[in-house]
This record gives sequence, structure tokens and C-alpha cells, in this order.
Amino acid sequence: MILPLPQRLVPQSGFFTLDSSTSIQATAFATQTATILAEKLRASTGFSLPITNQPGGKGIVFQQSEEDLGPEGYRLEVTEHQVVLGASDEAGLFYAAISLLQLLPPAIFSQSQETADWHIPAQQIEDHPRFGWRGFMLDVSRHFMPVEFIKTVLDLLALHKLNVFHWHLTDDQGWRIEIKRYPRLTEVGAWRKNTLIGHGHTENKVFDDVPHGGFYTQAEIREVVEYARQRHITVIPEVDLPGHMQAAIAAYPELGNTGQQLEVCNFWGVIEHVLNPSEETLKFLEDVLTEVMDLFPSKYICIGGDECVKKEWRESEFAQQRIRELGLKNEEELQSYIIGRMDTFLHSRGRKLLGWDEILEGGLAPHATVLSWRGEKGGIQAARAGHDVVMVPQGYLYLDHYQSEDQSKEPLAIGGCNTLEKVYHYNPVGWAAGPEESRYVLGTQANLWTEYVNTPEHAQYMMFPRLCALSEMAWTAPQKHDYPAFLERLNVHLKRLDVLGINYRPLDEVVEV
Repeated sequence: MILPLPQRLVPQSGFFTLDSSTSIQATAFATQTATILAEKLRASTGFSLPITNQPGGKGIVFQQSEEDLGPEGYRLEVTEHQVVLGASDEAGLFYAAISLLQLLPPAIFSQSQETADWHIPAQQIEDHPRFGWRGFMLDVSRHFMPVEFIKTVLDLLALHKLNVFHWHLTDDQGWRIEIKRYPRLTEVGAWRKNTLIGHGHTENKVFDDVPHGGFYTQAEIREVVEYARQRHITVIPEVDLPGHMQAAIAAYPELGNTGQQLEVCNFWGVIEHVLNPSEETLKFLEDVLTEVMDLFPSKYICIGGDECVKKEWRESEFAQQRIRELGLKNEEELQSYIIGRMDTFLHSRGRKLLGWDEILEGGLAPHATVLSWRGEKGGIQAARAGHDVVMVPQGYLYLDHYQSEDQSKEPLAIGGCNTLEKVYHYNPVGWAAGPEESRYVLGTQANLWTEYVNTPEHAQYMMFPRLCALSEMAWTAPQKHDYPAFLERLNVHLKRLDVLGINYRPLDEVVEV
């Protein structure tokens, strides 16, 4: 049972048996995917599974399809004698291999040798994705997550045919990316003295007594980006600006509006300390983004742009002077000016600006792509203005929300409730009048903010099985969506996650298969 469900699957009679006589036949086009598949199969089966470029005999055969199967599309045919995987591009071959793994018993995902009947049911599959952007965002600022866990996340995204990892690397509570030109960003900005306990929405906040922090070196980031590339995942970095910058201001007070020496923020919420609008600060941002672009080859660079409180700008004589000098009407247009400068800077270097839907306020930068999170309104507005959008409404796709209405049985979360079924039934283009509007929707992603998620195990619990639902919603054609049938396949899929040691949330209803 494959998850996400393929667009077309025709069962046949018989099965192919993986055994010690099986080889993997691949040309240079397929070497990377063939190697990844062979390593996984060897670990759990103990078979040698030699990779050869010579056809013939019993084997798993990779082919570059002469027929155009579309971006990331593939064909998989299983007979008693061969398994043939075909695609027009390397990503398609990779997803064919992922589907092949899911046709084997769950023990195939073991990292140690297992005993099983390694039968693959005969069938024909033709498959391609519904959306080109199928993503997941992880916030590592509120709680730092180690590199090995980031790699685990990437492996899990690949297993679910998700192809975008949005890495939220900076915020008020921690700066997580090494910037060599500004070392204090990590020397100071990556560490906070303690952390809020509970929601803390009152004046009487309670804190733990545990310092928290960490950051990724540039070498570690390059390692993660390459690890993702091999799994056909694009890593999109986020440096949130001009709000959500208290950690940077704590490191370099001259970036702020008050001259006050701030600490790295140790509580949650929308923070009033934001960057000042000086040319020196804009140069700082360009310097940071220059190093970011050197680390991340992604087409998109996310600059956040959300929840920028204007209080300090209203009270700052310098900010008010800048508004007058630039011929702007108000603080909203000042934020738009800053975003526009970053848009121009990124565009001049062949990149595209990505931002949360607040970047619409004060005027949308000409080359910007919008992440619509406060519902669908921002995405609809941007799409109708001819801008690309990614739909990620918090009322459906925020994984920091509770997974059940019965909050007493769930770990502390920010609020809300996004159930497995709710994620599954979301339609990113349900609002569109037709293809002329829906063509601007690149796809969708789920977001996990980590204010209340302080360990990898807790992150896994919030991610799964809801990312399984996102996977099928974003990959499979909507006319094939069937929630009861999805639950049946998910029940089998969770056995794979068991083998992988993933701490997923158990299903509310167990489906007998």
C-alpha cells in the first residue's frame, strides 16, 4: 500500500521476489538513486544486490524514459522477472524507488538485517505530483534541533514525496546560522539564558533555569543542503526581517531603534523590538543574505516579513525622518520599502523573495512570492495580482496546533486544532475560479513552530501522521482523495514508521486491514 496514493495503479497477478540473485541495473542517469536504493535494501535484506550497467537477468532496472512523464513523474512495472522503474528526470526515478520500497514489507526500512518474504506484488503504476511545491517548515529558532534530526526530517520528507524543506533559522529567541562577517550573531544571538514555562500570556511569567541555544556552522549547513539534494529536496532558508529580530539586535544593538542593550528573547509572542530602517542596517541585511545565498542554491530565499510591530518606528525620530525622506505615507509603507529593497537585491542575484502574507501590506514587491498563512485571503489577493503563492493557512496546516479537540490528552500546544482529517481535506486551490487563477498556486506546505516543542521526539509527534495527510493532499489528484481508504493505507504505513523509530501520534481510530 503506497502513500501518497499513485495517480494510476493496476494490480497484476504474481509477484517479484527479491533474493540473493537480484541485481540492480542502472545507467549513469540513475546511479545516485540506484545507490541510495541499494544501500537501503542491502541493510535490511543482507543481499549483495550489485549495481551494474549491463542489462539482463533477474533485476531491478532503472530506465530513462523516452516518453515525457512530466516533472517528478514516473512509471513502475513489476513482473515476476523484473522491476522496471522509468522516469524523464532523476526526481521521478527517486520517487519510483520510494514507491518500490513501500511495496515491500515494512521490515525493509530496518537498518539491520531482517528475515522476511521479500515479495513485491506485480502491478503497473503511472504517477506524477499534483503540485510542484510540497513542503514542510521547521522552526529551529524557538528550540534548536541537532543536525542529525534535520537529516531524519529530510529522510521522512523523501519517504512521503515531499520536496521542499523550509528552514526557519532566525527569530527573536535565537539566531541559528553562522554568518562569518557578523560572528556575534551566533556568539550572542544563538543563546538565551532561560525559557518561558507554559503559555505565559499574563504578566506573571514563569521561566525555567536552563540556558538554551545552538547554531549550525556553515559546514553543517552545506552538509544538510547536499543531503537534501540527494533526496530531491530543496532547502529554503528563512532569515526573518524586519521584525522577529531581537536575537540579532541583542548581538548588535546598533541594529535596533532605541540603542538599548537587549537580551535574546526568552518568551513567546509578537515582540515589539524590530530593526531600524537605516542604510547601515539594510547593508547588514544584504551582507547576511549574501552569505545565505552562498550556502543555499535554492531559487527562493525567505525573508519572513511577518508580525513587524510598528511601535518603535512610530516613536523613533530617525524612523519618522526616513519616512519623510523616502516620500512614504506611513510605517506600513516603510516596511514595504525594506522588503522591496531586499526583493531588488535578491532579484539582481538571480533569486526570488519569499515572504509571509504581511508583505502585501504597504504594497507587494514586484518579484515576491507569498506564503499565505493568515487564512487564504493573502494568497488569493497575491494570485489575482499575478504573483506566485504557496498556500499554508494556519487553520489547516499549522502543525503546532493541537491534534484533537480533547486537549487534556495532548501535550501543551499553542492552541487551535488541526486534525488529521482536516489536513487531508484541505484544498489549496478550492477558492480559484479556474486555471487562470490556480496556476499561480505553486503548492502547499505544513509549518511546525516550536515554542512548545523542545525535543526531536515531540517534533515527530506533532509532524506525524499529519504530514502523511499533507503528502497525499499535495501529491494525489483531488478526485482520488478518499479519507477512509487513506486511513486503511495509513494503518500499514505507520508500521513503516514503527520500524524507523518515529514517535508519531497514534490514530484516534484503528483501521483493520
